[in-house]
Amino acid sequence: MNVVISVDMEGVCGVSSWVQVSPPEFGGLVSGSEYERARIQMTREANAAALGAFAAGATGVLIADSHDTMRNLIPELLDERVRYVSGHDRPLSMVQGVQEADVAALLLVGYHARAGTQRAPLAHTWNGFVRDVRIGGLPAGEPYLNALLAGHYGVPTVFVSGDDIAVKQVQDDIGAEVVGVAVKEGLSMFSAVHLHPAEACRQIQAGAEAAVHGAANVKPFSVPFPAQVQLSFDHQARADQAARVPGVTRVDAVTVGYASPDAFHLFQMFRMLCKVAEVRLNG
Repeated sequence: MNVVISVDMEGVCGVSSWVQVSPPEFGGLVSGSEYERARIQMTREANAAALGAFAAGATGVLIADSHDTMRNLIPELLDERVRYVSGHDRPLSMVQGVQEADVAALLLVGYHARAGTQRAPLAHTWNGFVRDVRIGGLPAGEPYLNALLAGHYGVPTVFVSGDDIAVKQVQDDIGAEVVGVAVKEGLSMFSAVHLHPAEACRQIQAGAEAAVHGAANVKPFSVPFPAQVQLSFDHQARADQAARVPGVTRVDAVTVGYASPDAFHLFQMFRMLCKVAEVRLNG
């Protein structure tokens, strides 16, 4: 039985500022900064989930580094049985590996709430300019999109860790059977009450073990297809660009829409439109 762990950074214990999740080459502080501390905790939490999966009988664990440059994990801190994916621009992005044979479960570690969520630390969806994603009229954040893509390959999402609001959001949107571990309590966009980092890892390991034990009883996440998708940006100039893509329609000043026959198409169109919408707003 193989397991894939997708690990982000905004939802790990101790993180509540963009400074903490910004690599030095993208405006973060120098080595030894808060970013370095956050990537250590990100690695420890991913490893804790891996240990829980192994304890539950997993024979293989693949960890997908899924934050920013996707080069954040410190391999030396991982269990030697683990394989890991690093580097961006990969076909399935944050859930690279779910397409492999015999994958029984997807675990989400260090995740955050979707854009626009009140009281949720560092809440966003994909980047800084996507304001809303709707699939069949329902809101979708990164956990939703990733669980949907994993479901396309028959892989259930069984575990999530992050702030308390993100965890509840995942359980409400994807299913109450998803085991959740809240490593911090959100106070605002930039503040939270955190567990001790070691305690966070202990709870993640226990939660991951329980989740993988029960993976066979969890159905892969899906929605009715074909599905109508709407993507809203922070500025009309981004929608101007996205609306020029064949098959995409303009919904309003900042929103575009498209139809998808399946989750793979939905996800790849979403990624492409986000890339197309990366335009300078100062002329």
